[in-house]
Amino acid sequence: MAQLNKLIHEPARLAIMSALDACTLAEFLFLQELTGLTKGNLSSHLSKLEKAGYVQIDKQFVRKKIPHTTIHITREGKAAIAKYWEQLDHIREVTKQWQKD
Repeated sequence: MAQLNKLIHEPARLAIMSALDACTLAEFLFLQELTGLTKGNLSSHLSKLEKAGYVQIDKQFVRKKIPHTTIHITREGKAAIAKYWEQLDHIREVTKQWQKD
């Protein structure tokens, strides 16, 4: 368990990474609604994921006024979330063996 990716293991970031892994690209407001996070909190978590190279954030303006932010998972992010789930599955299998002993 000590080897789990702590950056992804945090519940809000796990929700973000899981959503992006499923759909590859999402709008900021969709992620906010999905996770239930405030704008500031979601921004903070996304910044940490971006700094790690797990997501890419693209900010544009529609008609030069309306902000439109999209987030997509990177190859590194896909690999990290896949490894996280593999490790978690392994932990589950090991703990099932404890019950049989």
